[in-house]
Amino acid sequence: MAKSKNIHRVEMTEGKRSIIQQLLQEYDIETAEDIQDALKDLLGGTIKEMMEAEMEHHLGYEKNARSDSTNARNGYKEKRVHSKYGDMEIPVPQDRESSFKPQIVPKRKKDIVGIDDKIISMYAKGMTTRQISDTLMDIYGFEASEGFISDVTDKILPEIEDWQNRPLNSVYPVLFIDAIHYSVKDNGVIRKLAAYVILGIDDTGHKEVLSIEVGENESSKYWLSVLNNLKNRGVEDILIICADGLTGMKEAIAAAFPKTEYQRCIVHQVRNTMKYVADKDKKLLAADLKTIYGAPSEEKAREQLDGVSEKWAEKYPNALKSWFKNWDAISPIFKFSADVRTVIYTTNAIESLNSTYRRLNRQRSVFPSDSALLKALYLSTFEATKKWSMPIRNWGKIYGELSIMYEGRLS
Repeated sequence: MAKSKNIHRVEMTEGKRSIIQQLLQEYDIETAEDIQDALKDLLGGTIKEMMEAEMEHHLGYEKNARSDSTNARNGYKEKRVHSKYGDMEIPVPQDRESSFKPQIVPKRKKDIVGIDDKIISMYAKGMTTRQISDTLMDIYGFEASEGFISDVTDKILPEIEDWQNRPLNSVYPVLFIDAIHYSVKDNGVIRKLAAYVILGIDDTGHKEVLSIEVGENESSKYWLSVLNNLKNRGVEDILIICADGLTGMKEAIAAAFPKTEYQRCIVHQVRNTMKYVADKDKKLLAADLKTIYGAPSEEKAREQLDGVSEKWAEKYPNALKSWFKNWDAISPIFKFSADVRTVIYTTNAIESLNSTYRRLNRQRSVFPSDSALLKALYLSTFEATKKWSMPIRNWGKIYGELSIMYEGRLS
């Protein structure tokens, strides 16, 4: 029996649609052959940029910069290479001392099929520069220094800036803000930084990462600047913002989006409660907490909170205090049906993304710089969101309910 081939299933996302529209305009694509030519041109341009980065690393200074070095750039030499998109002429930068040895397309190597997407793809999967260098040596037989790989991946920094400043929708029914913490080296000192991921659900029920903010301190001033940035990119209204107890968040929302409802993340609320509890009691207390956030109404939920608090008061007197303190931000959820509650208090929307980000922590104990962390987060985001082609389950019912609850704000 013939072995069946794996068939690639095309899954469309908003990000892909945007890229495709740009390609159609840039290359005036009308046929499949036009697509092949466009991809070949893009690949050639990418390889040229990567070799420019190699040359900068080799010489020790950027193009057009002043230097006391005896070596310098000395024009280009055309090289014909074969890729999976066909043959192409690549301008290879030269130096006066003829000591430059390009690694991405080594001397005497003319077949680059397979190298095309590797470095960026490996970085996107969370591999360190050392791991990438070792992999390139194993597969292709050439060594790429950590400095070279860093220089190559720096080429995506303008792309990150464009992504961070791209226009957004005018209305988002739900926004999630969550934090993942990383260790970053700064002048020899290791700092703990938080990467704040802002995930939106648009009016069609599709998920979209709106922004990734890397910061050190939380405050109402910081969060106000983050929310104002969303406004400057076109966001006019948000129905619900779901977040953990981030310092200053409540005040910032009131200033930037006064009509927006702030919902304390139930999952984080439960996790924070469990910090006070011995392992042997966690399962039983978790079941009791579910009777609170799973109650059919706010009145019933408050009764359950009083009962659960009284039940555990002697053993864990501080465990439930934050529920009473934060009740105004916990309670909005009780006016919704089970379908809407599921979207708000389960973290399915953001957990798959967070698992990708946590993998970065497992593979890199310390990031060498803020820039290295931002590159890894950006590429990991694109890797994780490739499959985000379907709307949230039961979105039609959810949208209908939100349209009634927040009359006139969804259109």
